[in-house]
Amino acid sequence: MQPLPTRPKLVSGPSRHVYDAIVLGGQLGGALSAALLAKRGYRVLLVEHDGLGVGYEHGDYLLPYAPFVSPGLKAMPAAEDAFNELGLSTTIQRGLKPSTPGLQLILARHRMDLFVDPAKRAAEFRRELGPAGGDHFQAAFENLIRMHEPTDGYFRKPEHFPPGAWLDRWSFSRGCKPFPGLTAAAPEPVDHPAARLLFSLAPFISYLAAPTPLLLARTLSSVLDASSRYPGGREGLREVVMKKLTDLGGDYLGQETGGSSVVEQLSFEGGKLLGVKVLESDTVYRAPYFIASTDAGALRRLIPEKNRQRSLSNALELLTMPRFLFTVNWVCPAELMPKGMGELLLMETEPQLGPLLIQVTPARKRAGRVEDESLRVVCVAASVPSSIRELGEAHMQTLAERISSHLDSLFPFLRSRLLLRSAPYLDAGGVRGSRLLPHPLYAVDPEHSALGLTGLNPQTPTKNLFLANREVFPGLGLEGELLAAVQAADRVQGLLNKANPLAGNSQRF
Repeated sequence: MQPLPTRPKLVSGPSRHVYDAIVLGGQLGGALSAALLAKRGYRVLLVEHDGLGVGYEHGDYLLPYAPFVSPGLKAMPAAEDAFNELGLSTTIQRGLKPSTPGLQLILARHRMDLFVDPAKRAAEFRRELGPAGGDHFQAAFENLIRMHEPTDGYFRKPEHFPPGAWLDRWSFSRGCKPFPGLTAAAPEPVDHPAARLLFSLAPFISYLAAPTPLLLARTLSSVLDASSRYPGGREGLREVVMKKLTDLGGDYLGQETGGSSVVEQLSFEGGKLLGVKVLESDTVYRAPYFIASTDAGALRRLIPEKNRQRSLSNALELLTMPRFLFTVNWVCPAELMPKGMGELLLMETEPQLGPLLIQVTPARKRAGRVEDESLRVVCVAASVPSSIRELGEAHMQTLAERISSHLDSLFPFLRSRLLLRSAPYLDAGGVRGSRLLPHPLYAVDPEHSALGLTGLNPQTPTKNLFLANREVFPGLGLEGELLAAVQAADRVQGLLNKANPLAGNSQRF
C-alpha cells in the first residue's frame, strides 16, 4: 500500500471569534489563500461550508468525483511561486506522477498512445496513420504542446487580470503586448478524427463548456505537454495545502473538526460583510476581510435580504452552467486490467453522449486514506447537459449504464468481477449530487471575459469580499483555481497592511 501525503493535523475548532481574514468554502483555491495568509503572519479561519471534502464514500472506498489531470508545476508559474513560498514545491513535484504511457486516444478505427518521449510518439503516429499522415500529425502535435510556453511569463504575475475598471482594462491591454501568444489564434486541428478527439479534452481540464482559443493554446497545451496525476487527485492536493495551513497556525472549521461547518448566513452592515454564522451555533465569526472559495450559487444562498445586497447578488449570477461532468467509478482487482491499457484514456463514443475521459488509479480505502496497489478505480466522465439533474434518478441511472456499456468494450468480462460500481450523483448523498457540482462547466458572456478565460470578477461589489473560486478563471482549469487563490491572498494582504502601517511586507507583527 502506498500512503497518501500526511493528513492534516486538524485543530478541534476555531480558537477565537475575530480573525484578520475568513475564507469560506472548501475548494482548493480557498485552502491555498488561507495557507498563504497564515504564512504571512495573519490570523486566518477557513470554514469549509460546502463539504466536498476528500472525495465521496461508498462501501469501503473513498472515490473521486471526476478524473483529475494536472499539467506540470512549471506550467503554472504563479502556483509554483506560491508553493515555493509555502515550502511545498518539492512535495508536490514529487507527488505528481506522469500518466503512463501518456494520453491514449481510443477511436472506432484507431488507437494511439501519445507517449511523452517525442521519438516514440512520432513512431506511434506513423504506425497508425502512415508515414505522411503520421508526420503531419506529429508536426501539429509538437506545435500544440509548445503553445503555452510564450504565455508562461505573463501568467507568473498577470497584471490587471481580469481587468475591472477602465484604467485596469487599458493597463491590461498594455501588459498583453509583450506576449503575442495571449491573442494568437486557436491552433488548427489536423483534419482527422483523432485530432478532433484530442481537442475534445478541453472541457475535462477546464470549467468551460465550450473551448476558447487561449484555453486550447494554454490549458490544453500544458496538459498535453505533461499530463500528470496527484495521489488522491484534487482532494489529495488540497489535503497537502490544508496540512500546511494548520501547521502554520491557521484555524479550520470542517467536517472533521466536530460541530457544524455549514454556514447559515452572512452578516452584513450596509454594504460591508461583517461575519459568518454557522448552523447549530450562536457564534458569528468576524473579520475585516473575506475570501469565498465556494460556488457563486452556494454563496448567493447565504445572502440575507437580497434586495439590500442586490449588487453582490447580481454579480454572482453572471455565469450560466449549461453542462457538467457526470462520473461513473468502477472498483476492481488490479490484475484484471488489460495489458497495454494506460492510466489516462480519451474515448470516442456515439454523438449523443460524446467523448469519455477515463482515468485508472489505485483505489483509496476509507480507513487511513491509503492507495491500495492491488485494486484499481476506473473513473470515467462525460460532459452532459445540466438539465439531466431535473429528469430524476431513473434517467441518471440510465446515463450511468450507457457510460458503463462503453467501458465494457474496453474492459471485456470485467463487469462480472467488479467489487463496486458507483456514481457520485447517485451514491454520494443528495446535497452533494444536486446542489454542489464537483465539476461544473460554465458559459461566459464574451463581453465579460478577458481572453476567453475569465468569469466572475474576483473583486465583488462588497468591497471586503473577494472570490478565489473556480468561476474566476474557468478557462484556466486547475491553474485558474490556484491563480485566483494567489490574487485573493495578495489583495487581502495589501489591504491589511494598508490598515496597519506598522505591518511589514510579508509578516504581521
